[in-house]
This record gives sequence, structure tokens and C-alpha cells, in this order.
Amino acid sequence: MALELRHLRYLLAVAEHANFTRAAEELHISQPTLSQQIKQLERTVGAQLLDRTGRTVRLTDAGETYVHYARRALRDLAAAERAVLDVADLSRGHLRLALTPTFTAYLVGPLTAELHTRHPGITLDVQEMTQDRIETGLLADELDLGIAFHGPHLPGITAAALYTETLGLVTGAHRPGGQEQPLPVRDLAGRQLALLSEDFATRGHIDAYFTAHKVRPRIAVEANSVQALTEIVQRTSLATVLPDAVTHDHPHLGPVPLEPALPARTVALLRRESAYRSAAARAFTELVQQLVHARGYAPA
Repeated sequence: MALELRHLRYLLAVAEHANFTRAAEELHISQPTLSQQIKQLERTVGAQLLDRTGRTVRLTDAGETYVHYARRALRDLAAAERAVLDVADLSRGHLRLALTPTFTAYLVGPLTAELHTRHPGITLDVQEMTQDRIETGLLADELDLGIAFHGPHLPGITAAALYTETLGLVTGAHRPGGQEQPLPVRDLAGRQLALLSEDFATRGHIDAYFTAHKVRPRIAVEANSVQALTEIVQRTSLATVLPDAVTHDHPHLGPVPLEPALPARTVALLRRESAYRSAAARAFTELVQQLVHARGYAPA
């Protein structure tokens, strides 16, 4: 029997669910058909790939090895199909982009608008997720590009520095006509703040800063959305700590620099080292570099 791609997809589904019935439901085929197809694959390979003796189905040692290469083969095939469909003149194309949460508050809007203006034929899939999920998604070829922070990365991830992000106090009532004077961090002791919830990497960055300077503000509100924080700060006397760039497109918010300043972070464009770079990905890379320069973000 000749090996067909469906056999690889069937095996991966069973390996993921550890169950023939659930895998068959996902694949929209009957359980007996799935079992028969897996047995055909095992005969073709000449090895038992699944251990069916326990309560759950698990991969044998041979199965573990085979699945590793099967995943790679399907991933490379998908990349090949995208490469064939890629159009160098950018009249059409598709880009899968992921960002860590704070960038959805000030960066994804201008980027999407500029991309649509320049290349309306390119469709964009934008997802918000943590940096570790972005990197695993890039390695699994589930994403084309990611925007996150420079630092230790998983093997196989390439990071190109874009700009330096600074954070500071953000208030809803700021002094008109000029930049606020730096506020000593000690003045935040006991002050009521609204901050991102603790599952955000940015919150960990903020907490580390307060701890280093022995300051304990009162956390009156925690939110898992930057948009929620900006709404709260505009309508209350509470302040927050966010990237200064969040205030650029919010006329009712104002940045107040802290003294000493919070440690800056380098924003980076991430991709898989060996990934095929489509025309859409190349165009987006150029676009984001031009946009951060035009908006005056500090160089990396």
C-alpha cells in the first residue's frame, strides 16, 4: 500500500487524543475506518506505532520517532503550499501574526491600517498571546511572525530588534501644555493604582521595579485588559503603569515619567529561523520598521 498524507494526519490525531473515538470525531470519519487506516500505515512502515493495550492509546517507541518526522513533513508541506501560492507583487497573500497583550493597545491598530492601505490584498490573522506561546507557535509553523520582547529565546527563534519601549505612570488628568515633571517613585507609596493582573509579563516587570525601590502602592483595581485600564484611568482618579506609547493615541491620557525610570525593554520581531519568508512577511517586516521610526519610538 502506498503511503498517503491522510495516514499521517490520522496518526497524529490519535496520538494527540490518545483515543480512537475522539480522534475519529475530530477527523469526521468512523472509528472502524480510522483503526483500519492506522493498521494499514503500520503494515506499510513495518512497525507497531500504537500501543492499544491500556485504557488509553499511546505511541510506541517506534511511534514516537515516526510522529516526530510526520509532524515535520506535514509542516514542511504546508510551507511549500504557501510558497507556491505566494505572489511577489502582493496582490494577494496571508500573514499570521501574534503579539503579546500590551501591543494590542497601541501598535496593532496602526500596523493593520498601514498594511491594509499599502497592500489591501493581504489578509491578516492577528492573535494575542504570551511570548512563550508565540515562540512555540512559530516553531510549529502555526504563525509567520510575532512581536514580543528581546531576551532569551527558544532554539530556532530569530529576533530582530525594533525599538525600545519605556513605561511610566499614566493618568487621566494631566497638566496641559507640557511634559509632567518626573515623579519620585517614593511618592507612589500608598497611592491607589489600577494595574494589569499578575498573569501579564508587564505586571511582573512593574512589580520588580516597585520591589527594587521598596515601594508598596495600593492596588485598587486589577484588570486583564489594557483597554479596561485606559477606560478606568480616564474616568477615575486612579493612575496606572503602562508603556508611554499607549498615550499617543489617547488624548485623555497623559504620561508622567517616574524617577528613577522603569527599566526599558527592547521590542523585537520574532520568526522561525528556517521558515519560508513569504512576500507578505517581507512586506510586513519592512512596514513595521518604517512605522516605528515614523512614530518616533526610541531606537533599540
